[in-house]
Amino acid sequence: MRLEGKTVSESKVSLAQIMLPEDTNPAGNVHGGTIMKLVDNAAYVAASRHCRRTVVTASMDSMDFHSPVYLGDLLFLKASVNMTGRTSMEVGVRVESEDTLTGEVRHTGSAYLTFVALDHRGRPAPVPPIIPVTIEEKRRYRQACERAALRKQTRRKD
Repeated sequence: MRLEGKTVSESKVSLAQIMLPEDTNPAGNVHGGTIMKLVDNAAYVAASRHCRRTVVTASMDSMDFHSPVYLGDLLFLKASVNMTGRTSMEVGVRVESEDTLTGEVRHTGSAYLTFVALDHRGRPAPVPPIIPVTIEEKRRYRQACERAALRKQTRRKD
């Protein structure tokens, strides 16, 4: 059974959350683990919207932190499906923080996560192919294919 493809924009998501005292360490910086959880949540929403199934996180390639996030900052998480396999999807998440007093926006971090779609029995299920439309989406698709090839090579070595 061939599933009908979906465009990147059909499942793209932007989430925002204010960083509160419980999100921070004594120095007033937001914990990296807090940001990683929010990244996983944003990626989950994009992946589940793409396939309209339950999805689970299979891996996170890396989480690169470019600048700190502080107490009171507004955190923006922008997630989109970059590439699909038979039952899996790579989701890219861009994290930005905004100083709510000055309006300064910083690129805080980036991550790539792989999700697997599940059927009603909890087994891997087919996902619709992704249809990249814009030049940027096509670039991200090509780069995601390269990362997927590297992931396969790494798994073979283990």
